[in-house]
Amino acid sequence: MTIEQEIKQVKFRSNFAKAVINVIYTSNWISGQQNEILKPFDLSIQQYNVLRILRGQNPKPISVNAIIERMMDKMSNASRLVDKLLTKELVIRRECPDDRRAVEIFITEKGLNVLSELDNVQSEWEKRLHNLDESEALLLSDLLDRLRNSTEE
Repeated sequence: MTIEQEIKQVKFRSNFAKAVINVIYTSNWISGQQNEILKPFDLSIQQYNVLRILRGQNPKPISVNAIIERMMDKMSNASRLVDKLLTKELVIRRECPDDRRAVEIFITEKGLNVLSELDNVQSEWEKRLHNLDESEALLLSDLLDRLRNSTEE
């Protein structure tokens, strides 16, 4: 379905305005899909993002500040997210041996197992996106990168 059909709007101020609305609408659609995937695992999108960052860092520790730098949602409260993941026993927090004021965050085996299960679910969901071929998916990603980079000038 086109963006016009989805939001029942016939005319847009410009093609740029239409593109922005389409990106926002599609982002919300993807977020909704991801929330449904994560619901059985009792995870939010932000918690999932933290776990993926920790898995990429594994077996090395990472600080909360480094997690924040890598997060997709820069407005998230990483400390609170880590606390929730601690309660679920998906991460552990240790005092840094070199700097007692700092803490190190590690993913647990349980956290790795949850991500492994989610990898399978995500792969199945991504198959639904194959109405784009590999080159179109890459082009879309490149265009979105260009769009974000246009604001940095």
